[in-house]
Amino acid sequence: MLISHRPEAILLLADGTVFRGRAIGARGVTVGEICFNTGMTGYQEIFSDPSYTGQIMTMASPHIGNYGVKVGEEESGRPTIAGLVVKKYSEVWSRPGGTGSLDDHLVEHGVVGISDLDTRKLVRHIRDHGAQNALISSMEMDLKILSARLKEAPDMSGRELSSTVSTREAYEVGPADASFRVALVDYGVKRNIERCLTERDCRVRVFPMTTSVAEMLAWKPDGIMLSNGPGDPGAMPSSVKQVKEIVASGLPVFGICLGHQLLGESLGIATEKMHHGHRGINHPVKDLTTGRDEVTSQNHGFVLRRTDAEKNTAVEITHTHLNDGSVAGIRLKGKPVFSVQYHPEAGPGPYDSRYLFDRFVQLMKEHVRVERHAPQNA
Repeated sequence: MLISHRPEAILLLADGTVFRGRAIGARGVTVGEICFNTGMTGYQEIFSDPSYTGQIMTMASPHIGNYGVKVGEEESGRPTIAGLVVKKYSEVWSRPGGTGSLDDHLVEHGVVGISDLDTRKLVRHIRDHGAQNALISSMEMDLKILSARLKEAPDMSGRELSSTVSTREAYEVGPADASFRVALVDYGVKRNIERCLTERDCRVRVFPMTTSVAEMLAWKPDGIMLSNGPGDPGAMPSSVKQVKEIVASGLPVFGICLGHQLLGESLGIATEKMHHGHRGINHPVKDLTTGRDEVTSQNHGFVLRRTDAEKNTAVEITHTHLNDGSVAGIRLKGKPVFSVQYHPEAGPGPYDSRYLFDRFVQLMKEHVRVERHAPQNA
């Protein structure tokens, strides 16, 4: 079926702004926080990133679907976005190794979307007016009914969403005889984080987010990873307490995105909602420890409060976002603990920040060396 023959669809924003277009994916009604991603490639990875749970994704790139989907490139078991907004939607796809069309993929997983609207205008609107709830409908067209439903939707601020995507059972990946053992706390982990660790000779055990620290330590890890994930870190007091205990263990700790925010909260650094967030694959960051700049992939709507980080004498700001000066990385002085606000494991890229996994491995090497030479209690 051609896009021009698709039924009408509506995108309604909480401020009353209305966009009309054509239905894509599954038919129905969906509600979430509207956001946009500036990436020109990697839409399959974006749509399956658990950090986007509860969000309607607007793609700034004008052509989506042209290379279909491919098994093995998803970041989780299914698309996690609440809905999809694109300008030009291609049902005709071509790609070596591709396994199907994007439309079939979205229909299979019940993702409601809309195409054939002015996404440049929409992105500018979000940029100027900020993140807000929105609704896509390809079934009900009555704006009064849709407005009433949209008003019932909860705000992203104050929402804990990690529990909806965290694994229910612990599992392991990587070689059984690996040089290092990493306990990975799953707040909504991307598969590429696991890959980046196993590629560095790590055996990884992925734990549900509610796992006790004692249970993690019983597995005898050499380091602990705090994953990315969705929702408001300020609404996760149990996880903040958990991270405090993890830091107190003395093991090397590496946090990414939500893991970074939870680490900050555990150190007394508050998080705050951003106006419209950072989402894309071309965000410039400076590593203040080396003076080098790097192009990074980012996906977050919350950030550590810079004034809190600067006042905390136990913390060093290691990375800063070059566009707005926001905190992009921290480390705990005197302890092998660090985190970043962006995604060093980014797939399909960029790869500038993969060195952070090497830093983590080096910290584990040093920790193991010290442990082996420490005097044993009688």
